[in-house]
Amino acid sequence: MAATSLALTACGGGSDTAAPSSPSSAAPSSAAPAAQGDGTLTLGTLLPQTGSLAFLGPPEFAGVDLAVKEINEAGGVLGKEVAKIHTDSGDTTTNIASQSVDNLLAQKADAIIGAASSSVSETVIDKITGAGVVHFSPANTSDKFTTIADQGLYFRTSPPDKLQGRVLGDLIVADGNATVAIMAMQDSYGTGLADQVAKTVQDGGAEVVARVDYDPKAADFAADIAKIKAENPAGIVLIGFEETAKVINELVKQGLPADKHKWYMVDGNTSNTNYVKMPKGTLNGVKGTIPGAAAPEDFQKKLLAVDPDLEDFSYAPESYDAANLIALAAEAAKSDAGTAIAAKLAEVSKGGEKCKDFPTCVELLKAGKDIDYDGVSGPVEFNDAGDPAVATIGIYQYGDDNKYGTKAIEYRTGNIEG
Repeated sequence: MAATSLALTACGGGSDTAAPSSPSSAAPSSAAPAAQGDGTLTLGTLLPQTGSLAFLGPPEFAGVDLAVKEINEAGGVLGKEVAKIHTDSGDTTTNIASQSVDNLLAQKADAIIGAASSSVSETVIDKITGAGVVHFSPANTSDKFTTIADQGLYFRTSPPDKLQGRVLGDLIVADGNATVAIMAMQDSYGTGLADQVAKTVQDGGAEVVARVDYDPKAADFAADIAKIKAENPAGIVLIGFEETAKVINELVKQGLPADKHKWYMVDGNTSNTNYVKMPKGTLNGVKGTIPGAAAPEDFQKKLLAVDPDLEDFSYAPESYDAANLIALAAEAAKSDAGTAIAAKLAEVSKGGEKCKDFPTCVELLKAGKDIDYDGVSGPVEFNDAGDPAVATIGIYQYGDDNKYGTKAIEYRTGNIEG
């Protein structure tokens, strides 16, 4: 019902908010340092090999690896093979991300793809953009990045949480939950997404009877769950990362299982690895939202050829598109310098002749054509803030094995400012 009012289109089918700072721009400002390219496009990755989002790392690395493989097979960028350097982002409990960025900058990375966590990206964005390097995340969803001071060098293929929050809130109301409790990790990702879900639920006529913002590093969540149990909500929203497994164990322990209360999760905790050791059926029927359109079967097969151990494909399309867009922007700019790439990213994402892969798009560029890259994750089409103007959210559902299918039960596409 609210899908219409939110400018969302339902299609049947298969990580963070703070006070805004100065507006961002998709083109670099005069304050951006004049970085000089060396003729070789060097892509660095800052993605989770360890930490609370480590389950997202494999598909993201695979997406970048596949893109670079195809780019180099097509002749590379500016006549040279693209160089690739993988590093670990860790999470906010460590200093791994900062050390990784130092390593990438020392090796003259022109663009850095990552982090997955919005909070991690916040800790390094000044260091990356201050060096005149493109900071491009495939998975940051914090609304904060829309207005963050980034010298025009920050971009993302994943949509801000205002869209995911609207889709999830609409789903909760449509499922008939008159009373809702929200349990969210206390950082800019968790509280920002919780705020949007709460607003949408209330606008839809349901009542948020409990809201608990918790410390994800807490030893246990007994007291937090007790507050939710006291309100006996019909629906329970869980917004967090890997600590959600502990939260779920406590929900069950206190008599709030998924077969009596409808549970909902988000991209940060909708995982196919985090809950598989739980008793069979613990998550049966639980729904979760993950930004991104359906990954086509042929794309999944290509990813599995890169990494045969992949268990899901979350953010692989966004990572793949990020690498392709950076490469195409470098070709359009005839430079691998970060500031030059940033100045062309919006241009190659919209308004020209549509193309869907690097080989096709680069031939059009070499022929002097303006291009519009439509990716695996969606049309992308950067707005002035470096956000995708239109995006898709998939709604997934867990089965009796505590895993969700790689194809969503529904996809909803909408404008970010809908």
